[in-house]
Amino acid sequence: MNNIAAKLRARRAEARTHRALNRAIDTAATATVRQELIAIAQARSGYMR
Repeated sequence: MNNIAAKLRARRAEARTHRALNRAIDTAATATVRQELIAIAQARSGYMR
C-alpha cells in the first residue's frame, strides 16, 4: 500500500511541475525566456508541449 501511495504522490508532483512549466512558458515576458523554458521542458524526459 505504501508503494502505491508513493507512486500517486510522485505522479501528482510531476503533474504540478508540468502545469507550472506550461504556465511559465505561456506567460514568459520575452521570446528568449520562452525559448529557454521550452528547451528546459524538452530536456525533461517524457515532456511533450
